[in-house]
Amino acid sequence: MASLVRDLVATRHGKAEIGTPDDVPWLFPGGHPGRPLTDGQIGKRLHLIEVQPKQDRSTALCTLATEVPAAILARMLGVHIKVAVQWQQASRGLGRLRRRRQPSHSGEPMKVPITIHQVRLGSREFKVIRPAHPLAHAVLVDHDRHLDCYLDQDAARQIGGLWELAASSPRAMVHLPIRGNPAPCRELPGDGARQLDLVLLHHSLQFAPSRWKELRRRLGPGRPQSVTLPGASRPNGAVIGPEARHYRENRDLFHQHLHAETLFMTGSTKVFRETVRHFLDVAHKGPGYVPVHPSYPHFCTELHSNAGILGNAREIHIEYCDQWDS
Repeated sequence: MASLVRDLVATRHGKAEIGTPDDVPWLFPGGHPGRPLTDGQIGKRLHLIEVQPKQDRSTALCTLATEVPAAILARMLGVHIKVAVQWQQASRGLGRLRRRRQPSHSGEPMKVPITIHQVRLGSREFKVIRPAHPLAHAVLVDHDRHLDCYLDQDAARQIGGLWELAASSPRAMVHLPIRGNPAPCRELPGDGARQLDLVLLHHSLQFAPSRWKELRRRLGPGRPQSVTLPGASRPNGAVIGPEARHYRENRDLFHQHLHAETLFMTGSTKVFRETVRHFLDVAHKGPGYVPVHPSYPHFCTELHSNAGILGNAREIHIEYCDQWDS
């Protein structure tokens, strides 16, 4: 970083030696101050002066913002000095956030307590899995034509893990009782929108949502157990190929039913595994994106109708939120 600052100062005062792009780590594209850098350009220049980002580009940019004077930073990126100062303040806040959240942002698998409930309805017995501790910062909102899901980092990681648990437990239902949670500290779109609980289940269970209210009433305290959930940076490749996804006979689709203030997401093992990445992306990328984009702190992903994963189902917009009502 010291070398980076020296090159910035030398370039500003016209003392840098002129050479080819391969042997001189120019920080101004074409040697002209005030012209903004693209993500690829700054990545190349950081690499040439041996600044190696350990996690991703945003980490290197945040480090740059905290160690380079605001005046030089503004000239290098072609922005007003007030914007550079705001970026520096946001980057310092991000550094504190990363240090505070380091255990849960390391990408390592984590053990999460759950409760397992066995409930008999008539001649059938059903297994229901719930998180043992409330997912306090998770909200699912019904907007008629689509659904919005608001999550903090911890809730996104846990729901991602429970989403994958639904894929590997076709004989169980995963219940997330979240409809009574406080909303995030922002104005939610739509008047009269209602909050919902969420149930994930495999289509082979052939469970009738009309029986959910009775089953839910009989759940009881359940049997405590721990389950290992994947880390936020766990890679998830495509399970269903693009061609198969849009084939008209594709049955690896989500179907939704709404009953007793609960959204039922019914799908196959493949479609659950294909979509868990949305929640892990929110958990992994959301906390780093919001502080460095103060003018538009909106990191989101979506279960989209054009993705070939929704059958009789509405789109779900999934958004990271770091500020919540108490």
